[in-house]
Amino acid sequence: MKAVITGATKGIGRAIAIRLWKEGYHLALVARGLEELTALRDELFLTGRTVLVYAVDCADRDAVYQFLNDVENDFGFADVLVNNVGAFLPGSMLDEADEAFEKQQALNVNAAYYMSKFFGKKMRTAQRGHIFNICSIASKAPVENGGSYSVTKAAMLSLNNVLRQELAPHNVKVTAFLPGSTKTSSWEGTTIPDEKFVQPEDIAETLFTILNLSKGVNVDEVLITPLNF
Repeated sequence: MKAVITGATKGIGRAIAIRLWKEGYHLALVARGLEELTALRDELFLTGRTVLVYAVDCADRDAVYQFLNDVENDFGFADVLVNNVGAFLPGSMLDEADEAFEKQQALNVNAAYYMSKFFGKKMRTAQRGHIFNICSIASKAPVENGGSYSVTKAAMLSLNNVLRQELAPHNVKVTAFLPGSTKTSSWEGTTIPDEKFVQPEDIAETLFTILNLSKGVNVDEVLITPLNF
């Protein structure tokens, strides 16, 4: 089995990469920093298993399409796509610079759109595959001091739902994750205890469980939040 994971070097993406690697998956990992990608690849190294790394600015459409061309040649068909790359820039929508919205739109929506169209077409032809979109509780209701983030994550959930509608007749599954506060780098410096957060490994474990459900079932959404934040 093969999986492509964006935003793979930190937090949720990293946890998913490690979990799938442990289960025998070949991986194509995407992130912006080559040094971090290389370190993760070396950590996962095992003879006979493929781990390809791609340093890509997923906010740049041309860079994304260059990656898609490269990964098609290097990796071939992907059974699983995890659209995890994203950005959270806190602030009031009315008071922020336009660039804050545009950056979040590019990473939280556009990158998933390009990736999903490319791999979704191949999955449609093959009549198999699974796309996971890492959305947010902000996809359902705006979060405080996260106006543009909430707008873009709502759009990502809508993208997820359109993909599921179009791909379900072709036996391709599409699942949205809607995590609440998760212990990732965006919480760096917080004094809130780790045990109060959703852990990235919780999401990775849930994703792997979903991958192993019966062929005829799709998990549409996973809402996963802290018990007592």
